Formats: sequence, structure tokens, C-alpha cells
Amino acid sequence: MNVPRWYAAAGPAYIAALLAIDTQVGLRVQLALGVVTWLVLFASIWPLAPLVRAQVIGVVFFATIAEVTGSLIWGVYRYRLHNLPLFIPPAHGLVYLSGLALAGIVRERPLVAVAAAGSIAWGLAGLTVLPRLDVAGAFGVPLLCLFLWRSRFRATYAGVFVMVSVLELYGTSIGTWRWAVTLPGLGIPDGNPPSGVASGYVWFDVMAMLVAPLLVAGTRTVRARLAPAAA
Repeated sequence: MNVPRWYAAAGPAYIAALLAIDTQVGLRVQLALGVVTWLVLFASIWPLAPLVRAQVIGVVFFATIAEVTGSLIWGVYRYRLHNLPLFIPPAHGLVYLSGLALAGIVRERPLVAVAAAGSIAWGLAGLTVLPRLDVAGAFGVPLLCLFLWRSRFRATYAGVFVMVSVLELYGTSIGTWRWAVTLPGLGIPDGNPPSGVASGYVWFDVMAMLVAPLLVAGTRTVRARLAPAAA
């Protein structure tokens, strides 16, 4: 994908600053941070190819569904103010763009190898040496490794894994969000963050890549039908 290389650094830097500021403010300022982050996302995708823009929109859509389900309804994790911050949906899009950019910088084989080794090591550590037992997270690691092994988009998944891992560790360490000790209703021990958290992003990416061509085609059809009427 033709994503500027500097997105690989700019995206995480912006999100890191955003999360740090969020820990120091109330709801009103948090809402303002959300508006700014949506504007940043729109500005970031505007110059990109239509297919990439559609993929980012898809990631934001499916990630938002997962956020509402996982945080607000199920309570697998909670944000600091026990809400869904307005900046979280667009931040998912920025993370995806950062992963795409990283995949364009680093050669595919070493990037995938690092992601696979990192996810396996994290999963094993969560079952053995980390302070919190992480059984739930370990379930997601084989899924991620499967996509890293079999998918033709493995470089994208690997790049997103790196970005997600760094930001999850950072976000939980400063208290922006916290994962439940056990999965509510199931009692399965979970990490903070869980080692398999990046596997969730794989599903966002997979679904976004599936619907993006349909979204682009649909947009072109609508434009074609509107063009005669406008003329």
C-alpha cells in the first residue's frame, strides 16, 4: 500500500501524546481531543488511494463495534472514565495506517518473523513469568500466527501487531485503560494487556480488506449515477 513512511512514526507519536494528555483531563477536554483526533484521521487519509481510505474506514467501523461490545457491554476492559472516549475509534484508524507504513519500510520476512516470535514469547510469558496469569490472551496468539503464516497480507498484520503491542503496553502502563483480571462471566485469567490483543486487530483488518473493494465500487457507482443528473 502506498502510505507515506513518516506515518509509521507520526501515528504512534500522536497517539502516545493523546493518551498521556487524556490521563490529566476531564470529560469535556476528552471530547475535544476526540474531535481533534477525527480531524487528524481525515487529514491523514485524504491524500491516500481510495482503497486505502476505504480500508481505514472499515477498520474504524469494525473496531468501534468491538469497543462497544468489549468495553461498554462485556466489561473485558474499561477506560479511565468508564466510557468509550471519542478519540478511540479514529485512533484505531491511525494505528492501522501506522502499521501499513511500517510494513512498507521493513522487509516482509524479518517483520513477520519479529511479530511471530514476539507474540509467541509474550503468550508464553503470560502463562509462566508475568505478574498476571494470561490464559485468555494466549488463545489469541495461534490465530495471529496463522494469519502471519498463511495470509498474503501478513506484512500488514505484522506491522499492525508491532504498533498495537507498543501502544497497548503504553496505554495500560499510564492508566488510560485497564483489562479485567478475568473475563467477565467466564472467569478465564486475562493479562493487562493480554498477549493476544493484536489478534483482535487482525479481525478488524481482515474485515476491512474484505469490504473495502465493495465500498470503493459502490462509491464509484453512486458517482456515476449522479453525474448525468448534475450535468
